[in-house]
Amino acid sequence: MTEKNMRRDGVSPETDELASELMGSAFDLLAAGEPFEVLLVVEGADGTVSSYEFEDDGPEACLEGARNRVAELGDVVRYAIAYEGAVAGDDGTYADALLLEFGERGYRAYSAYSLIGGKGTGDGFTWTDPAPAGEMDPLL
Repeated sequence: MTEKNMRRDGVSPETDELASELMGSAFDLLAAGEPFEVLLVVEGADGTVSSYEFEDDGPEACLEGARNRVAELGDVVRYAIAYEGAVAGDDGTYADALLLEFGERGYRAYSAYSLIGGKGTGDGFTWTDPAPAGEMDPLL
């Protein structure tokens, strides 16, 4: 049996809470019109939560930097990464979205997205409930 097959399915309540809080913070930034490239939040084995923002390179380099940071931090139990992107619709058009990757040691890793609109409009900012976007390669 491969290591991937030995991982547990699903998401623990702790990882769900960590990812939900990061998504909420990202929505707040988007509503306020405050730009960001990639946001990362990790929780250590002792329960300490640390946040990072990657912004000095292009989007792809920032995302790679966030993923590498998770792997570099030895005591991380769970993580979530948020960034802006686009999601293809059934008709081939693309819609702006907030993308989320999250995982936990011993579990499979997943991604999700929420469609967004009205960036920088405060109360006019809109988002959809998160939808699953598929399984990811685990970083832990």
